[in-house]
Amino acid sequence: MIALLEKRPILTIVLLVSILLLPHLEVPKITIMESRNFITAREMVTDGNWLLPTMNGEPRYQKPPLPTWITAIFAMIFGMKSIWGLRLPSVLMLMLLGVLGYMLSRKLKLPKNQSLQNGLITITSLYIVAIIFEAPWDIYAHGFMLLGIYLLVQFFQSTRINWGIVFFIALCMGCSMMSKGPVSLYALFLPFIISYGCIFKINELKKKIVPCIVIMIIAFGIGVWWYAYTRSVDPIAFEGITVRETQKWTSYNVRPFYYYWSFFIQSGVWTIPAFIGLLYPYLKTRVSNLKVYKFTLLWALVAVILLSIIPEKKSRYLMPVLIPLALNTGFYIEYVIKKFKTLKDVRETIPIYFNFGLIALLFIGLGITLLFINQFQNKLFWVVTTLVSMVFSGVLMVLKLRKKNGKAVFYILFLGFCVGTLFGAPLKKNLITENYNTFSEEHMSLPIYSLEGVSTEVIWAYGKKIPQYKKENLSEISEVTFLLLGHHSLLQEIEEKFPNYTILEMPSIDLNPVTQEDEWYRKRLMSTLYKLQRK
Repeated sequence: MIALLEKRPILTIVLLVSILLLPHLEVPKITIMESRNFITAREMVTDGNWLLPTMNGEPRYQKPPLPTWITAIFAMIFGMKSIWGLRLPSVLMLMLLGVLGYMLSRKLKLPKNQSLQNGLITITSLYIVAIIFEAPWDIYAHGFMLLGIYLLVQFFQSTRINWGIVFFIALCMGCSMMSKGPVSLYALFLPFIISYGCIFKINELKKKIVPCIVIMIIAFGIGVWWYAYTRSVDPIAFEGITVRETQKWTSYNVRPFYYYWSFFIQSGVWTIPAFIGLLYPYLKTRVSNLKVYKFTLLWALVAVILLSIIPEKKSRYLMPVLIPLALNTGFYIEYVIKKFKTLKDVRETIPIYFNFGLIALLFIGLGITLLFINQFQNKLFWVVTTLVSMVFSGVLMVLKLRKKNGKAVFYILFLGFCVGTLFGAPLKKNLITENYNTFSEEHMSLPIYSLEGVSTEVIWAYGKKIPQYKKENLSEISEVTFLLLGHHSLLQEIEEKFPNYTILEMPSIDLNPVTQEDEWYRKRLMSTLYKLQRK
């Protein structure tokens, strides 16, 4: 079976992503960033705001619109209410990242099997997968940029100028900037150029200076035209948004320089292998291609340093670091697969047993835990299939660890991922609190307004724009019967502003699928709801 997977590496990567995500893609709850992006895509389709995006009717120029265009097109194909269809293009971009991880490794002259391992590590690194739901537009920026980088390596290695590749590189880089501005240019491309220039020789460098200049001119032309257009058409809104976004770089989520130094933890199950892969004195004599190892190591470290310079820091900003880190981690995995059987030094074997043994125990433990969750009692089929498959994967991994079969252990890990999500994801639908309450047909039949705004998740759940009013402007509402939403009790404000209305407090909108420990997030997904009718 493993030989079959290794024989068709690109198909293996695509199938793995498909099994992991596509069957139950609609199950995870809508996140903050997703709701913002989906609302913008919805208003593109319903209002025709393709060049001047809006969110709940307000200008949203913080991000370029290319990913929103793509999502809007998929919404037109699958339907605006299809979460599965809206998320599909992000999953396709994840497939692209995995395939490019494989293809870039091959372009760097790494063996086919190791290149496949690099691609698989890429698509299962924690924050690369999480970014699909937490901030879906990031994966477009870094996906397009990685495609440009792959073609750039091909361009650098060639002894002749292929203008078709030159223009395609520029297009990919331009699409990256049209996805999230210069973010990927700074966090992924610049570290790549620095590292590649330090480690490798560029063939016929003098001949390639002009094509490189052409690449940058075309890329910036593609990446900047929308900003220029928006500024010329709606200068007041554009400049206001630009000032606010710029101020965030130095005043919002400011963290110390060393905040990102634990970046390898963001790779999830690959945390220990990723950390060991960074230990150059240990691994330099154990890798099969020292030059490429130096390159991937330097690429990841330079990316972390450049991101650390920026005062504003968030964990998800580390996503571009995980791409070279996956390639770098692959060197340690390759070493384990080749040498595990012959390793005698406990200092080398303990990390292997600990990392994969812990994962095996998690598989077994998670499977058994399902038996004790009351909400799952009416989902017996999914409980049993998840339990059996997870325990089987865990036990099989333990047996292969005892036999020191590194390759089998590596691929069983993905077996556990696949069966865990395939059979376990439907169980999440049962984890809904009794207080969960969304909009009904009655709500949809009446005009609705909000007092000083509600969360974007609530606006998305409503399905249309919800006009926002400040307290001093509430009296502008003149409907005979309407609904009013707010983040807190509005009774006093409503009684003052609408003395001639009968006020009925309705069940609150509560979109918390499970009990939230984070008080801020819990309140964010809740809104009080009142029905007002003129006497």
